[in-house]
Amino acid sequence: MAVKIRLKRMGAHKNPFYRVVVADSRSPRDGRFIDEIGTYNPVAQPAEVHIDEEKAIQWIQNGAQPSDTVRSLFRQVGILKKVHESKQK
Repeated sequence: MAVKIRLKRMGAHKNPFYRVVVADSRSPRDGRFIDEIGTYNPVAQPAEVHIDEEKAIQWIQNGAQPSDTVRSLFRQVGILKKVHESKQK
């Protein structure tokens, strides 16, 4: 089973709000998910990103692949740097 970390769209029309979820790659974008690890609000100025770092690191170490957008959010928050540091030890 291929596991992805991706965004699940919530919110109203023209007012998006996203949840960062871990899901099977075969499930639909807003469908079933395994775990919710954070939120992303691009409408706020500046954009708000709240991610549970421990869960995100654990899922990445277990083989979950982040989508391109989630990878950039992780880079902003500094999670990818922590993952690479833990792999080097």
